[in-house]
Amino acid sequence: MSVKMPHSSRTYAMRYAPATDEHAGAIHNVLQTTIRAIYPKYYPQTVVDFFCNLHCLEHVREGIASGNMGVALDDAGNVVGTGCYDDNHITGVYVHPAFQGRGCGTLIIDRLEEKIAADYDVACIDASLSAACLYERRGYKTVGHGVIEFDDGVKLVYEKMEKQLR
Repeated sequence: MSVKMPHSSRTYAMRYAPATDEHAGAIHNVLQTTIRAIYPKYYPQTVVDFFCNLHCLEHVREGIASGNMGVALDDAGNVVGTGCYDDNHITGVYVHPAFQGRGCGTLIIDRLEEKIAADYDVACIDASLSAACLYERRGYKTVGHGVIEFDDGVKLVYEKMEKQLR
């Protein structure tokens, strides 16, 4: 996939590849950087900390070992985004803030949906508040809401969404 950058004459060649052990540190960096940069705009610090702790290096290695995690790579081979699925559930799509709005998320979601469509008619995702509109534009419909309550009284609210794939 080639993407022309806004306000630039440069075209970036993005590609999606299966995640490998060599990508683990870079994936972890993308996750942590994205969560710390984007989530505070939508969630209290308790929720930001929850997601940072959830997406630890061990969790990344588990995703890689599942064979269901992929990476978006820029033209230099750097990991700029990642996505993972389990059965028909997209479990995460993250794009480094410096690469958002450049087609990386679309590339990742396209590949995850292709993988899911091989075995399932419907893709599901638990979408953060920051991503729900993106998924709506891609044809996902909200089918419910999830809530996680933390000890300090903070609540994490998210959209349970589905898309008919075939």
